[in-house]
Parts: sequence; structure tokens; C-alpha cells
Amino acid sequence: MPPTPPPTTTAPPRRGSSTVPPTYVNANRLWVDSRVRYEIGHRVEGRILRRLGARGSRAVEIGTGRRGLGARVAVERLGATEVTAFDLHPASVGRARMRCADLDDRVTFRVGDATALPVEDASVDLVVDFHALHHVVDWRAAVAEAARVLRPGGQLALTEMTARFVDAPWLRAVSRHPADRFSTEELVAELGARGLQVPAGRLRRAAGDRWIQAVATK
Repeated sequence: MPPTPPPTTTAPPRRGSSTVPPTYVNANRLWVDSRVRYEIGHRVEGRILRRLGARGSRAVEIGTGRRGLGARVAVERLGATEVTAFDLHPASVGRARMRCADLDDRVTFRVGDATALPVEDASVDLVVDFHALHHVVDWRAAVAEAARVLRPGGQLALTEMTARFVDAPWLRAVSRHPADRFSTEELVAELGARGLQVPAGRLRRAAGDRWIQAVATK
């Protein structure tokens, strides 16, 4: 008799990259702060988030970049009248402050960490993330912070690139990102674990599940 084949096992779900391929040219800044990137965020992603129901008067932005994109979208498209925008890098904060001078006192720019926001518990209506989360080493801690500062009924409005895009070898070669990036399913699961639910119709997937927008409610 032929030998009995070994039992079939199911591979565990993919959890992003466990090892990071080498980055030969780190072009993150060239793209993140480019005019093209800004226009896509303002004209396309901001409108998508509004259609998905993002709304809030008192807001926090995580990851300002040098143009303050999320803060501007929060004011001009999502109804925010008071935004505090945080970035780790003082140079980015200073440049974003200048770029958004026309928003006057509706926006305050501060140096701050998305994983340890200097914001009171349950004190804001809206947290805005424009492609900052996939740059945060401990992205789960950033999700937890967003949940902490949101009031009951508050929203996290995010537009992100998933591991399918971030872990592509060609992108890794020219753009430095941490390991362990998220799939859409992993991100939604983490949101749920922190008490943030994505209702039906408030998640948009595009480009083969590489580019997503979502509005999660506490």
C-alpha cells in the first residue's frame, strides 16, 4: 500500500512583512510632501471620507506632514471648527503651520506622538489619519490612542495603504517603512478590539485592496 500522505494544514493568515527588504533610496519625503500627493488627498480622499460620513467639530490630526493635509480636509470638508494637528518632526510642524496660515486659529500645530497624544480622554469628535498610520512602528498603539481621545459617537476617519502596497518589493526598495504592516482585515479587527466599529458602507477598498478609506465610530 502507498504511504499515507501527511494531513493537510491551512496556512495562517498573512500579517504583513516579518522581515524588511533593503531600502536603497528612501524617497518617502519626496512623495509624502509632494504637490501631487496633496492634491490627491484634498480633492479625492477628502471627498471620499465626507461621502462615507466623516464629520466632527473638534478634531485631531495625526501626522501633519509639511502641508497639513488632514487638518485642512478636516476644516474644509469634514466640518471641523477646531483642529489640533500633531507630528513627530518639528520641521514638519513648522512648515505645516505656514502652509495652513489661512485657516487662522481653527488649527493648532504641535509636536506630538500618535502613540501618546497629549489629549484628554473622550474629548474630541474626530481623529483624522491621512496615510500616517502605516508609518507608525506601533500602529496598534496609535489606534488605541485614537480610540482613547474620541468621545462616544466620535469618529476615526482614515485613508491608508495596506501591506499589499507597502510590502511590495519595488516600494520597499525606494521607501522605508516599518515591518508588520496591516491588511484591511487586520486593521478593521484592531479597530474593533479598541471599540471602534466600521459600519456597513463606511469602508472603501480600491487598487486591489491596497488603498482604503474608512470611517470608524466609537
